[in-house]
Amino acid sequence: MRISLLLISLTGCILLSSLFLSFRSSTKPSRPNVVLIFADDLGYGDIGSYGATQYHTPHLDKMATEGMRFTNFLVAQAVCSASRAALLTGCYPNRLGISGAYDHTAKVGINPDEETMAELFKKTGYRTAIFGKWHLGHHREFLPLQHGFDEYMGLPYSNDMWPMNYDGKPAPAGHHRLYYPVLPFIEGNDKVREITTPQHQDELTTLYTERAVQFIKQNKNKPFFLYLPHAMPHVPLGVSDKFRGKSEQGLYGDVIQEMDWSVGQVLKALKDNGLDKNTIVIFTSDNGPWINYGNHAGNTAGLREGKGTSYEGGHRVPCIIRWPGVVPEGVVTDRLSSTIDLLPTLASLCGAPVPHKKIDGVDISAILKGDLMASPRKHFYYYYRKNALEAVRRENWKLVLDHPGRTYEGFAPGNDGFPGKINEQSPAKMALYDLRRDPGERYDVQETYPEIVKELLLLAENARADLGDDLQKREGANRRPIGQIQ
Repeated sequence: MRISLLLISLTGCILLSSLFLSFRSSTKPSRPNVVLIFADDLGYGDIGSYGATQYHTPHLDKMATEGMRFTNFLVAQAVCSASRAALLTGCYPNRLGISGAYDHTAKVGINPDEETMAELFKKTGYRTAIFGKWHLGHHREFLPLQHGFDEYMGLPYSNDMWPMNYDGKPAPAGHHRLYYPVLPFIEGNDKVREITTPQHQDELTTLYTERAVQFIKQNKNKPFFLYLPHAMPHVPLGVSDKFRGKSEQGLYGDVIQEMDWSVGQVLKALKDNGLDKNTIVIFTSDNGPWINYGNHAGNTAGLREGKGTSYEGGHRVPCIIRWPGVVPEGVVTDRLSSTIDLLPTLASLCGAPVPHKKIDGVDISAILKGDLMASPRKHFYYYYRKNALEAVRRENWKLVLDHPGRTYEGFAPGNDGFPGKINEQSPAKMALYDLRRDPGERYDVQETYPEIVKELLLLAENARADLGDDLQKREGANRRPIGQIQ
């Protein structure tokens, strides 16, 4: 009898212990994976849920219904290299000495002393990969494997930096595009092939997508950070046969539908490998559309100007973030936020460290968790060119400062891959805009709100003291050196 009672007691203890261990295991938080998908030159109005017409983006639209859609999400600078530097470091790019879009002649790149998002994830035990466009320096010391990524495949800079005419044919003698060599395609640290024909451009979206899916399958049992910066829809446009001629909008619509397919393939791979509920998926763009390319460019949904300007059409981009069970479904937020906020936010959500040097991003995880009254970002600086402060913003108030800048207005756009004219030195005069009522930045209200102008001029002065301003010949106290070839 005693033995029986003892056995029953021991069995009960074992069962209780097993239940406790099972409960503890099931409730122990697991570090989420992160997939960051970055389009190139995608406009604010280029996704169905943001108003796109004549083509369909069902996977992105479903992602928006299952996650959060941002309507006031800004890039740090409306041009390729600068925007990507900001995304990966959480800093205004001019803080790092980075501006513009590097080509094959650049002898600079991201400084090895800067800590990228990939390096922070790697310190926490994540596998890291980038498949797509890098554009932070093409020399070996600047390439992704030296900046926290375990795997890299893609182009080192923009897909239009090649010796081809706008019609896809080799540039004739004396043509300005002969300035460029053929496009190198890199695997790891080495060139493995060249992109020399439009047909090679057609392969890029599918190639990057297939490699991303493979990476997900290979790393389903460990946390990972996957960065997927597409070449598209930057000109020259390329699309595979499976999507060519499928949209009502022509080639541009075909390209966006293939990018939407790519998002669908990534989401399917996550679900098929049991990772769907433990992966943060982010989709956004590096800047607004290059609108002088006409029917080969996107649209801004009525926002003013486009890529390369400090108006909203250049800086405001679509952003959708999905994380089942954490990010509430079908929510739209108008809170001011930026690509520079993604690094500190993901670090907070994933338990990764933040850089030891000063960054400009703020943690917006409270918004992602459903606190729609949270407002962690109060202001934003609009810099362009090397280090020119062109505008400042506090919540919905935006003060555009005197500056010479790009304008597309007054010029007919190009067609079928050929660009229209633009003015790179159009004088912009100081103007105050209430973006809540006037997102198109058409009505200057500085005479009505002189107190707001005064506040924003003070904000501009704070920016100049910190980061400088070439327009006023101010250096700034806290800028850091860019990386140089050793």
